[in-house]
Amino acid sequence: MLGLKQILIVGFGGALGSILRYKLGGFALHHTQGWDFPISTFSVNVIGCFVIGLLAALAEHHDLFSSSIRLLLFTGVLGGFTTFSAFGYESVFLLRRGLLSVAAAYVMLSVICALGAVVAGIKLIDQFWPPHH
Repeated sequence: MLGLKQILIVGFGGALGSILRYKLGGFALHHTQGWDFPISTFSVNVIGCFVIGLLAALAEHHDLFSSSIRLLLFTGVLGGFTTFSAFGYESVFLLRRGLLSVAAAYVMLSVICALGAVVAGIKLIDQFWPPHH
């Protein structure tokens, strides 16, 4: 069970990551108002994946981070910034371990189930709380 210190570390990092996402997303939206492509979310996800790659390599190859710093950066900051970075890292980790079929299943199921869950959530609300026209 996480202690109060770990919870505060994750919470602080999460707040920082959420603020960074908000600011970067706003910047991207401001500069791409006429675009149909959701560049704000796309850029946050790609940047988050790049940063988790950098941090994972530093942690794996150089053992630079204590457990508290890992909690702050990986779970807190990047978790608040985008959980897509964790998805990207986990997918690559499976591939690096030679688990191609597990990685493929994880990627496909994550995308298909996530999209299905969004549709299910929308349909559920529409069923029990229809929009006013």
